[in-house]
Amino acid sequence: MADRTVTLAAITGAHGVTGEVRLKLFGEGVASLKGFRAFLVPGWDGPLTLQSIRDDGKGGAIARFAEVADRNGAEALRGSLLTVPRGELPPLEEGEYYHADLIGLAAVSEDGIPLGTVIGVENFGAGDVIEIERPEGSKPRTFMVPMHENAVTGWDAERLTVTADFANPEA
Repeated sequence: MADRTVTLAAITGAHGVTGEVRLKLFGEGVASLKGFRAFLVPGWDGPLTLQSIRDDGKGGAIARFAEVADRNGAEALRGSLLTVPRGELPPLEEGEYYHADLIGLAAVSEDGIPLGTVIGVENFGAGDVIEIERPEGSKPRTFMVPMHENAVTGWDAERLTVTADFANPEA
């Protein structure tokens, strides 16, 4: 997992004329980005070096990168994703997880029966919900399971285990 990259934000456009950019954040606020000095940007030659970042008061952020000198440079980055190597993320406490670590895991029942693959992690306000895609031809094609000890008994680098009460999406 350490060699994978994790997307922390997306550049949504320019802010002003001096090269600042507006960011859509995928983490927990501006503070989650302040610990990183540089970001990898797919398709960009080299990392972007963070000079400053501040909350925009609307759930996003305004950032300045050393490599972006003007509005044209900022506009050229619109739609770009800011990523960091997975190994640079802070260590986790017991029971914590990064969404990126769950996506792609095989989902199995407590009996070891394959259920599908984790394709997403959503949060609609009451906690994380895992979306699992079932094998081709299955109905329903996807189902959701709350990321709670009553539904998910554990996970590791290879699989996520779902309790019997939540393992049968047709019930």
